[in-house]
Amino acid sequence: MNKSTHLLANVSLSFLWLFTGITSVFFAKDVGYQVLANGGIDGWLATVAIYSGSLVDVAIGIWVLIGVQRRRCYQVQIWVVLTYSLLLTFIDPSFWLHPFGPLTKNMPILVLLFHLYQLEQGAVRQTSDLD
Repeated sequence: MNKSTHLLANVSLSFLWLFTGITSVFFAKDVGYQVLANGGIDGWLATVAIYSGSLVDVAIGIWVLIGVQRRRCYQVQIWVVLTYSLLLTFIDPSFWLHPFGPLTKNMPILVLLFHLYQLEQGAVRQTSDLD
């Protein structure tokens, strides 16, 4: 992956995290409440889930842009995507069959994150070999 493609991958991931974090609180909060209610989560617990999820998403989006500790950032993103996917699978497994693919899209995102993690791990290894 060349530098411009690497940069584009990180910018697109940052956009994804920032957009979902902002959208889930400011533009589609009712959708989040409905999905959680379908899974039996409502009231204050649903509010905590929506706002904490939004905060996590925005924080990751900023972290990706800053570019500090990239390996750790990729690991965190992988775990968050897996966690969100698992939670949504239990809350409403029909999302796996949704025509817009809210869960199936996580598969290529995970592959991209793993690839970026491996590239970063190789870069760290090469740097340490120079010491």
